[in-house]
Amino acid sequence: MRNIVGGGMDGRRICSFEPVADGNCRLLILGTMPSVKSLEESFYYAHPRNAFWPMISEILNEPLPHTAEEKKEMLIKHHIALWDAAKSCVREGSLDSSMKDVELNDFRAFFDKYPRIERVLLNGGTAWALYHRLPEEIVRSRPCVKLPSTSPAYTMKYERKLSIWREEINRGLV
Repeated sequence: MRNIVGGGMDGRRICSFEPVADGNCRLLILGTMPSVKSLEESFYYAHPRNAFWPMISEILNEPLPHTAEEKKEMLIKHHIALWDAAKSCVREGSLDSSMKDVELNDFRAFFDKYPRIERVLLNGGTAWALYHRLPEEIVRSRPCVKLPSTSPAYTMKYERKLSIWREEINRGLV
């Protein structure tokens, strides 16, 4: 696995994936760090119980994508970028609460490369907290919204999560 780069005191240092984005993206969805299952599959939100892909496909009125390429194509078609707040961390397992020694991604360079991004949607409280560790001028450069985590560890009924996500994605793509 290329996203695991060595040992750490409490686990292994893991690295996030490259962003899914192009110059037409207007909305950025940020997670925290790939889960163990996502690292195994080499793409975002691979755990079968994570609601991310079922919700996104339903909101965008698209068939559920199965391959990484289909997932990328669906997001890009709808001008949505996807990335993680953390570039790397030391973590055992998949829980955000287990993340230690977190290094953040370079959002200044990201927003310079993708200047059309107008809003940032944060997938859960840890993504929100990590993003708000960035310099204030980066955080304040675009509206950002904390959404309920799509992780199965966050217990909120699917229909409620879907409703909240739908409202914010639609607001970002009008």
